[in-house]
Amino acid sequence: MATRTVRTTGCLIVALAVLAGLGIGAYSWLSRSSLPDLINEERCIARVGDLTVELDLEQAHFAAIITGLAVRRDLPPRAASIALATAYQESGIRNIQYGDRDSLGLFQQRPSQGWGTKKQILDPHYSTGKFYDALVKVKNWKSGDINDVAQKVQRSGYPEAYRDHVADARVLASALSGQTAAAFSCYERQEATGDPEAMVTSLTKTFGKLTTDEGPRKVTVSTKNEDRAWAYGHHAVANAALLGVTSVRVADQQWEAGTDDPPSWAPAPSSDDRNAVTITFR
Repeated sequence: MATRTVRTTGCLIVALAVLAGLGIGAYSWLSRSSLPDLINEERCIARVGDLTVELDLEQAHFAAIITGLAVRRDLPPRAASIALATAYQESGIRNIQYGDRDSLGLFQQRPSQGWGTKKQILDPHYSTGKFYDALVKVKNWKSGDINDVAQKVQRSGYPEAYRDHVADARVLASALSGQTAAAFSCYERQEATGDPEAMVTSLTKTFGKLTTDEGPRKVTVSTKNEDRAWAYGHHAVANAALLGVTSVRVADQQWEAGTDDPPSWAPAPSSDDRNAVTITFR
């Protein structure tokens, strides 16, 4: 009986020592890695209805290009959903320079299979355009199962893999196409120098010819309808970290870069032109 008591006491002492060690280790780890950094991680969020999708800043940049090029071609958001589901599976929505055999880029397209040169495929605008060229040739792409349509374009060795990404792709397509207003926001701490000229170039390369009014720290873009305005506005937010954007205004809503995680779109005084997008820079 005494022996059991001693053993029990010894076990308790060891257990307490382990717990104490864990506590010290956790404190040390939290001291080395700032808690606010863990909470306020740079990222973008799309919210449509009850669904939320998170991306890092790199993914947001490429997702905005993929969706914006569908808008430019007057394709429905479904086209962007198919393209985004494909890019999720093939590259994680990253413009990677490697893959199976000679596969490259967002969609892991292969030069040897006629998709273009290595340099062309690594241009996200070119590779996305080639994807849409192939997509619209697929019979019933507008109504068929998204996974199956993507597979007809890609001819992957994993024909069911795109299905896992369809829900997230639909949320991103709805937000970034402008179909859902005030649905995309980013939190970033890079404080890049404002570059209005580069923003106009980014919008033009993605959406085509623009009507703009440019100032030293501000760009106003006129659009043909409110959906297109929201597509431009969300594109600007997705690239805010790269181009030093401080605020984006669409219709009667405004997004501001700040300490909120992520910043929310908030009501702004009503604009005379609901189809205009005003982007300000650092």
